[in-house]
Amino acid sequence: MRHDETRELPENRSRIGAGLVAEDAAQRGAPADVLTVDAALTMFAASLTGKSPHTQRTYQTALDRFCEYLAERTLAPDLPTAALPADLLERYYTWLVARYGRTARATHTTYLAGVRAFLRFLERRQCGPEEASYEQLREGLRAVIGRASYRTPRIDQGLPLVVTAALDLPLPAPDGQNHERRLELLRDRALLLTLYGTALRRAEVAALDRVDVDDGWADRALVLGKGNKERVVFFDPDSLAAIRTYLAARADRHGPLFLRHDRGRGKARAGGENYRLSAQSIFDVVKRYARLAGVHASPHAFRHQKASVLLNAGAQLAEVQDLLGHASPETTKRIYAHYETGHLKNAFDRYSVPVADLARAVRRRRGGRAAQAEADGADGA
Repeated sequence: MRHDETRELPENRSRIGAGLVAEDAAQRGAPADVLTVDAALTMFAASLTGKSPHTQRTYQTALDRFCEYLAERTLAPDLPTAALPADLLERYYTWLVARYGRTARATHTTYLAGVRAFLRFLERRQCGPEEASYEQLREGLRAVIGRASYRTPRIDQGLPLVVTAALDLPLPAPDGQNHERRLELLRDRALLLTLYGTALRRAEVAALDRVDVDDGWADRALVLGKGNKERVVFFDPDSLAAIRTYLAARADRHGPLFLRHDRGRGKARAGGENYRLSAQSIFDVVKRYARLAGVHASPHAFRHQKASVLLNAGAQLAEVQDLLGHASPETTKRIYAHYETGHLKNAFDRYSVPVADLARAVRRRRGGRAAQAEADGADGA
């Protein structure tokens, strides 16, 4: 399974508990009281019904990575959950570091979150690893990770070129085979301008409906972000104009704001919900135009860009916290306080002295000392 795909939630969510365990065990020829990893993952996925769609997607993606890890470690799907090793979380974390790099802390945290929730699920049902409790697994992980630190975001100064790369492309004519390409380019322009102007997360952009922005006429929208928390986000005139142009070219009434336009999307269902552009596709769109512009960028880079611009222009950390949807002001402070440097720049400009002025002062002092020494010598003679 590719790393950008997500596990589908089971269609029959009612088959959980002892009945599912017994059925799975019977199929595999195992004792009826043995819960396998595969069956436990199915049960856990079913338990996510009450979570937000964003949480469900995040956990399922994390569990996809976990299954890849188990496969590489030759831990079979029919392994009893009680036989999971005591170093499971530690080894999974080191696997993530090897795959995504040491600096990808956000990725590590996301993919660990789903697995930790799964292990807590097993602990509650007394089906966890026999070699270690969840608390011991967590302590082992902490020892391996050490003290987490936030690295100051490095923003490629060419980030605006990612947006202009889409804006500068010629727009195909609205006819024949060019129709899908035209819609995709109009969508990509509106999408990139939205990321640049709003500081939304890619999952939040993917979840936008056209009604949220009144078909491009509302300069603000209420979005549901991480932790199932609502917040108001604002749209600038450029993004709204691009959204209106895109929707007019679509000429449909499908609900999602940003759609797939490839020929393999099939027939529309549930108001075009099956056409909704996924968070992974948004990531791919940004990467495509970043390569075209020769810039290192991701959807999250636009959040960093917006935060740094606001802070350097005088916005307060608390204001940026609300705009970004951070649950804690400490998160905003740790990540972005480095950019709140306006008062430091004023002091730097006010009190810095050009090197030429300092050089003249040095020459004057040295010239004065030389003249004094010459005068002293004359007096002594």
